[in-house]
Amino acid sequence: MKLAFLAGANSIHSQRWVTYFAERGHHVHWFSLGIGINSRLNNIGKVNFYEFKKSFLRPLRPFSYGIHLRKILGEINPDILHAHQVWIDGILGAFSGFHPLIITPWGSDVLILPSLGMEKPLTKYALRTADLITCDGENTREAIIKLGALPQKIEIIRFGVDLEKFRAAPKQKSFIEKLDIGDSPVVISLRSLKPIYDIGTLIKAIPIVLKEITGVRFIIVGGGPQKEELVNLAKDLGVSGSIRFTGEIPNIEIPKYLNLADVYVSTALSESCIAASTAEAMACGLPVVVTDSGDNWKWIKSDENGYVVAKGDFESLAHRIVYLLSNPDIARRYGENNRRVIEEKNNYHLEMEKMEDIYMRLACKNQ
Repeated sequence: MKLAFLAGANSIHSQRWVTYFAERGHHVHWFSLGIGINSRLNNIGKVNFYEFKKSFLRPLRPFSYGIHLRKILGEINPDILHAHQVWIDGILGAFSGFHPLIITPWGSDVLILPSLGMEKPLTKYALRTADLITCDGENTREAIIKLGALPQKIEIIRFGVDLEKFRAAPKQKSFIEKLDIGDSPVVISLRSLKPIYDIGTLIKAIPIVLKEITGVRFIIVGGGPQKEELVNLAKDLGVSGSIRFTGEIPNIEIPKYLNLADVYVSTALSESCIAASTAEAMACGLPVVVTDSGDNWKWIKSDENGYVVAKGDFESLAHRIVYLLSNPDIARRYGENNRRVIEEKNNYHLEMEKMEDIYMRLACKNQ
């Protein structure tokens, strides 16, 4: 098939999605707003890359870009146009007038953004225009329906976890030395340093954890605008020495960091289904403590594979972390259960196979 994608080239989720179909032998055309193609994808022969400038948000640019995109699509004549995230790519896809059009919301583009200004009517227009909508969770599905999409047009397709890449493995000595964590118990977070991920709640939990178990180290992976604020919070609480702020790291190294940890934590205030980082930690056999956002409560069951705590409740978060670190046999069992959950319900290759079937079905229907 000939597939056209509208998706940000800077996202690992877009890269994994496009890579799968390119490597399956499909002819892929990839449109991205203002961000150059990933070097790995540049080496895949059947990816043709197009870059639009970020001036999209200027008045009338969505319309002019839509006309420009329509012209290119007329020349390419793909079987499917698939836009990832409603804002901005889904709107651009809708303005192009191309069909069949698939739109995949990622979460905040339907859970948060539509409450702001012009985003709501444009989001509703794009969802109404799409021939099919995919999303990865029930909470996102409900939000899409509230925005006017027909339920029969929505299918659940998860982003999935690469189970070969994300699996339990021995700790790497070089990473232990790099982070100076020795043989300390380790708690890890993989969320960006942005308000929506509320890393401050994790930092506030740290003094309580250290009071019960001395020597715990907290690895906080990710970059973002709140770094200085969070570093200062750690200083004010006297826990700077227990935290390792790594900044952003290459995706290929994430499993190595996860395999240093004993417990994974996510303090997000909003989520679509379950976060990719949480699912990746589960695939690596870690017990998890996450907030009651998205569909987390459907994936994480107390006394089975981890705990769900209220958003912003740093005391409950701390107590759950302490419990898991104090009971390694229970933590190990929870981690083994998590691996099975991801194998059964969030396998990247199985989810992409489902998506390929959808592409073929829509393409045949459109002939």
